[in-house]
Amino acid sequence: MTTTHTTLTKNPKLHRQLQINYTRNKQQDHTQLLDTAAATFKYEECQKEYWNPEEFSLLYGTPLWEQSTPTQRIILNQLYWVAYYSQIISAEIATIFFNQTSAAGLYAQEDFRLICDTLDLESSQERAHINAFRRVSTQVEGTLFGKPIFTYPMRGPFTETMVFADSNKLKCWWKKLQLQAFGLISADNTFLACQYFTVRGIRTLNGKLVQHKLSNYYHKHPHQEKAPIPAKISYYHFMDESFHFNSSTIISHEVINCLKPPTAFEKTVANLGIQGCQKDHYHFSVAVNGIFWYDPGLYPAIYQILRSPIFAMSDPDAKEMMRLCFTQETAGLHRSYQTHTEAMESYKVYLQQLDYLTESNRTMSIMAANSISKYLEIQKQAFAKFCC
Repeated sequence: MTTTHTTLTKNPKLHRQLQINYTRNKQQDHTQLLDTAAATFKYEECQKEYWNPEEFSLLYGTPLWEQSTPTQRIILNQLYWVAYYSQIISAEIATIFFNQTSAAGLYAQEDFRLICDTLDLESSQERAHINAFRRVSTQVEGTLFGKPIFTYPMRGPFTETMVFADSNKLKCWWKKLQLQAFGLISADNTFLACQYFTVRGIRTLNGKLVQHKLSNYYHKHPHQEKAPIPAKISYYHFMDESFHFNSSTIISHEVINCLKPPTAFEKTVANLGIQGCQKDHYHFSVAVNGIFWYDPGLYPAIYQILRSPIFAMSDPDAKEMMRLCFTQETAGLHRSYQTHTEAMESYKVYLQQLDYLTESNRTMSIMAANSISKYLEIQKQAFAKFCC
């Protein structure tokens, strides 16, 4: 990291990187396409087809998937979409807020308007994403269950980001305080405003691993004009997020070098942010591969699905199926753990040139501590309590 404070105009290469990313995102903005797709979505028109590659289905590779009928498998595939993007909504609500507090942290700097304009565009796109995801998800769950299963009322940016987390009221309260404090501090601290994009980059990087595959379902569809609207939304969202990831990388890896070296306090706060991300991504879910949910928190949702007319299981049968899916080693569990490992390794590469990080964050030691055996141990204990 440089020891002098410079400006973007004195770094023409960096300024051009930012300008190209902003201009191209503006030119290829998918907001109108997303709004049109969401407005025209009718579940009955694509109810009988897959929306994602088959392996991106709820509880894929578990006994439930193996025993399901073709119709049930289609619904499990669609419910993966609903569950996955319900988590993305939560993340993007927080992103909109912290984009603005981070922009505020740049106001006192010379020639940083370009970054602020970029964040304004991205926040506008996030609102379109949220609207599209909610319109599809609420319509699907309303039709299938008559009530929300994975969806939820709109929430503020200080809520626990993980929709199904290993949490309680005290943990949620403490997390809320931490997020509020970071928003306040980063709005008046340029280093921490830029460092927020390290965390945003990590979270977006995790999304890219899965969303690239989800977007390919539409991108490689033999008849794109006839592809299901949710698959189109996945593709449009991924295209926008690709520019957002570029922004995160440029700001957190390049723009930050235009600033004075961080103080001990700034380093501490920055490392706490990465540590929090590690904790959020510690778990992995056999139910939703690619989202690091705490599966015991999902038990009530899965139970409702199994008891619904879709599967029409009795109470004992539903609980036995859950026991087989969550407490036993399955192909689905190994796939989810592989995604968790791939994400962790990609985080290490993303962070390797940032010299203010602690060894624990550089090596992702918190994430690395989880394993299939630990997952199964947690599930067995939690499932026994669920059945009591």
